[in-house]
Amino acid sequence: MATPRLLRSAVVVCTLGAAAPAACGAVLDFTAGERAAILAHGPWPPPVRTDSSNRASGNPAAAALGRKLFFDARLARDEAGSCASCHQPERRFTDGLATARGAGPLRRNTPSLLNVSLQRWFGWDGGHDSLWAQSLRPIVSPLEMNSSLLDTANLVAGDAGYRELFERAYALSFHALDAEAVFVLAGKALAAYQETLRSGRTAFDAFRDALAAGDQHLASAYPLAAQRGLRVFIGAGRCSVCHAGPRFSHGQFGNVGIAGPGAADTGRYQGVQDLLASRYNLLGPYNDQASRINAAPTRDLRLQLRHRGEFRVPSLRGVADTTPYMHDGTLATLRDVVDHYARLDLEELSASARPALEPLHFGDGQIDDLLAFLHSLSTDE
Repeated sequence: MATPRLLRSAVVVCTLGAAAPAACGAVLDFTAGERAAILAHGPWPPPVRTDSSNRASGNPAAAALGRKLFFDARLARDEAGSCASCHQPERRFTDGLATARGAGPLRRNTPSLLNVSLQRWFGWDGGHDSLWAQSLRPIVSPLEMNSSLLDTANLVAGDAGYRELFERAYALSFHALDAEAVFVLAGKALAAYQETLRSGRTAFDAFRDALAAGDQHLASAYPLAAQRGLRVFIGAGRCSVCHAGPRFSHGQFGNVGIAGPGAADTGRYQGVQDLLASRYNLLGPYNDQASRINAAPTRDLRLQLRHRGEFRVPSLRGVADTTPYMHDGTLATLRDVVDHYARLDLEELSASARPALEPLHFGDGQIDDLLAFLHSLSTDE
């Protein structure tokens, strides 16, 4: 016997005298398969988890230390700017620029830090396997904060407030630490703070949960245009193949035709090399999990030609608020992004990427609906 469809199309679920006009609407006739695909994008928020490689993870005192470091311009050489200079809270922890600017111009877009702790690999190229290691990179990058391990240790050593926060966060004597240990623990505190940066619930989440509960009245508050866009997202658009799960990202990498075959930025190809060569990867001495079980994905990682031109698939939560788009910031609007996929140039893709992507040839109405859905992934915060 066929599975009954829970929500019928064009079923008006309120009366003319209803007190809440926003709830007066209809719910599309989603199939059982569509419904399962929608439910797979939740629930939100997910359970809080800690990072086994970071002793500071989940520690409020360490997060307080990390927050102070995050907003401190002295972390950069010549006090040129703090972490928050690029990751601005009022911009959902981005900067609104096509490509970031630190001590010099960078070639990549500044990603949002909201929900960053839920990633498996960090950076557009996955050049780090922990949030704390990723937090160390901009400090010493000549084009970003242009500082050093020793400068970071001296900053902390010369500030009584920092020393007190260090000892409270890590329950140890600051004077027993060498410069590299201070540097790494600063990165772990920065990560502990960033773990607290979570986005709120959205209109989509309310719809998804209503669908799960079979509550037609609550589900009908979700605009029909967004529902139609959601149907395209999980169906004809195949967007959810990569933008999967509650974060709307499977956390891996892909070549989507933005960086051509001859591009100087090779993305994941260089990122794998940097990760495996790093002293601060999970195979190194600063992983706080003694067994190193958490390092298995890094241990098994192998550089492959297909990695050339691949970049991390970003989360779509809050995507309408984080213009411009793609790893190099070349697409100014969400409509530009959708149009890129609608008119995809297969010549710009590596041979390994082509089977997974094809031009979608959306009609204008489908694009408008898809944009309505993507906007529903933002909060009102």
